[in-house]
Amino acid sequence: MTLKQTMTVLDTLDSIYASGAKVKELFDAYPGISVTVSKVSGEKGSTDFVKVVIPGTDGKSKGGSAPTFGIIGRLGGIGARPSRIGLVSDADGAVAAVAAALKLADMQTKGDALPGDVIVTTHICPDAPTRPHEPVDFMDSPVDILTMNREEVVPEMDAILSIDTTKGNRVINHKGIAISPTVKEGYILRVSDDLLRIMEMTTGQHAVTFPVTMQDITPYGNDLYHINSILQPCVATDAPVVGVAVTAQSVVPGCGTGASHETDIAAAARFAIEAAKETTSGTCAFYDPEEFSLITKLYGSMKILQTSGK
Repeated sequence: MTLKQTMTVLDTLDSIYASGAKVKELFDAYPGISVTVSKVSGEKGSTDFVKVVIPGTDGKSKGGSAPTFGIIGRLGGIGARPSRIGLVSDADGAVAAVAAALKLADMQTKGDALPGDVIVTTHICPDAPTRPHEPVDFMDSPVDILTMNREEVVPEMDAILSIDTTKGNRVINHKGIAISPTVKEGYILRVSDDLLRIMEMTTGQHAVTFPVTMQDITPYGNDLYHINSILQPCVATDAPVVGVAVTAQSVVPGCGTGASHETDIAAAARFAIEAAKETTSGTCAFYDPEEFSLITKLYGSMKILQTSGK
C-alpha cells in the first residue's frame, strides 16, 4: 500500500515552492530516519539533493552485515517553470523514490523494519530547463551528470534501483512500469529472475521489460544517443544497477504536465520496497556472481563503457 505516500509526495512537490527542505519535513515524524539536504548550483541553475537513510535491524549503519539497498529517483527536474506550469512527467522518479522512503519509514513505526539499510536519493528542482530530444523534448538538469552521480550514487549501496520516467520513446508501449536488464561494470546482464517474480507479484500482471543498448550505459556527454538517464548510475559504481521505468503507451515528453499517473508511480514505489525487502534479506539477487565471474574471465573487463572512451 503506497498510494497514500505517493499522493502525499505529489501534493508536496507539485508547487513552485517545492524544495529539499519540504521533502525533509515529510520525515519529521520519524526520528529514526536520517535525511540530509544539500543545494548544488550549476550553469543552468540549482537543485536540492536529498538523501534518506532508513536503517535496517542488521544494517551496516548499525555495524551489521545485511546488504544495503539503493533507490535513486532519477530526473532532470520536477518542474520546468516558467515555460511549463505544474509538475512535469519527468518528476515521477523523484516522487516514487521519496514515496518509497516515506513508506519504509512508516513501516518501522509499525514494527516492520528491513534487515538491511535502505538509502534513497534524488533531487528537487521546480524550475529546471528543457532541451531538444527525439522523438520529444527532454527535461534538462541544472547540474551535469557527473555531479548528479556524485550526489546520488552512494558507495554503501550494494544494489541499486534507478527509477525514472521513460515515456519519451517508441520502444516501450506499455502504461505502468517496466524494468531493465541488470547492468554491472559495463556489462548488460540478463534480466533478474527474482526481480521479474517480484514485479509480477506487486503489479498483478505479466512482467514487462525494456531494451537497453550499449549507448544507454555509457556516460552522458559522449554524443551518443541515450534513451534517457535511467541507467546513468551504472557508470559511477561497481554495484549492479537495474532501471525501473515509469512508462506510457503513447509518446509523452518529459516536460509535459498533467502526465503523471498516481497509480503507476505507486506501483514503482511498491516494487522498489518489495525488492528492498528481499535483497536485504538475501532472497533476491540482481545477478549471478558465478556467471559474471565467467563472462569477465572469457571476455575481460568492460569498464571502459563506464568512461567517456578514448
